[in-house]
Amino acid sequence: MPTPTTRRAFLSSGLTMLAAGVTVPSFINRTAFAVGDPFGQKGVAVDSGTDGKILVVVQLSGGNDGLNTVVPVGDDAYHAARPMLRFGPDQVLRISDYVGLHQSLEPLKALFDDGRMGIVQGVGYPNPNRSHFTSMDIWHSATPGEAAKSSGWLGRFFDSQCAGTGANNQAAGIEQSIDPQIGVSLGESNRLAMQGEQVTALSFENPADYRYKGPDADAMAALQLGKAGGDELDFLTRTAMDARVSSDKVLDAIQGHTPPKDYPRGEFGDGLRTTAAMIRGKLPTRVYYVSLGGFDTHANQLNSHARLMQQFAQGIDAFLADLRQQGNSERVAVMTFSEFGRRVQQNASGGTDHGAAAPMFFFGDRVTPGLLGRHPSLVQLDNGDLAYTVDFRQCYAAVLQQWLDTSPEVTAAILGGRWEAPTLLRG
Repeated sequence: MPTPTTRRAFLSSGLTMLAAGVTVPSFINRTAFAVGDPFGQKGVAVDSGTDGKILVVVQLSGGNDGLNTVVPVGDDAYHAARPMLRFGPDQVLRISDYVGLHQSLEPLKALFDDGRMGIVQGVGYPNPNRSHFTSMDIWHSATPGEAAKSSGWLGRFFDSQCAGTGANNQAAGIEQSIDPQIGVSLGESNRLAMQGEQVTALSFENPADYRYKGPDADAMAALQLGKAGGDELDFLTRTAMDARVSSDKVLDAIQGHTPPKDYPRGEFGDGLRTTAAMIRGKLPTRVYYVSLGGFDTHANQLNSHARLMQQFAQGIDAFLADLRQQGNSERVAVMTFSEFGRRVQQNASGGTDHGAAAPMFFFGDRVTPGLLGRHPSLVQLDNGDLAYTVDFRQCYAAVLQQWLDTSPEVTAAILGGRWEAPTLLRG
């Protein structure tokens, strides 16, 4: 039996790895086979989340209504388009003469005033798609207008970190390894954004489930009966040991963690709390991914959106307070996005329908604070939607270069082209 040459080939051999969707990352690749060097790097050092910079991505699933999040109360067109949903000037947390934050975002207003929050206005992409699934895939893969891809922008970043493990470098005695925990996705499933061609983030819903389950007895018996040689058995044994050590590290980091503020109940708050605990535990993870759902507000939006805004603000506030208590706030940046905004005009059901451009938020001690970019016009619309003023790939380029320290060449390879990066982070 030949040595496995893909993640799929390895998984089909019967080794039960970790619960909830963990696949084979490059720490297995380097012990089993050599991978190529698609990013042209030559054995450079790989930064670690143990003491380096960390990115936390927060996905607002369902299409957050950006116009009732960062509210253009100074625009008559806003009030005319939303007679049932509009907020008056005294009903928002003013941050400029033109816009204010939703009143449930008071903890975020404090972060804004403290210079730890940046708002990028009008983020989107050309020819926007109003399908949840298609638009989310576009944001995850960073490939609007192209055929569906099997990898995401962060997954390709992970791949770029393991470039240099190819045969040429191995022959020269250069080995670059990637810890299996370089990316961690908290929630029910791994997101496309975190899937690379060579490296895929770990994924789990409950920290207690992140536990090595042991090799499949039938598969191991088949190997021992001679269907594989000693190299394959040695490979499987070392892989099992690595997986068990990784899961123990995660559980050790989470145990005994007491945050200074209460996180909101539910998957979102649990994900942020677990992330903070893992950072406190000095795990090597560079990128964490959590999500908050429920933003598809087609009907009776006011109350449901207010609850979501409160949950979002409480979670971010608790997370940043947690990091400050740990002494880790300088090295963590938080980025939030939603697959699209909502239409400018309210609908007949007291809600809003799928739209296009919306704001992105950045949080942390080293973000560029304040209102960034230009707010889209509420009069010059794109088929009834806000026309984007910032391409989301510009924000991704900023994150990759200013925070994750990728070169312009590698950034272009990850994003499929060069994008002018606004200054969003002070790396």
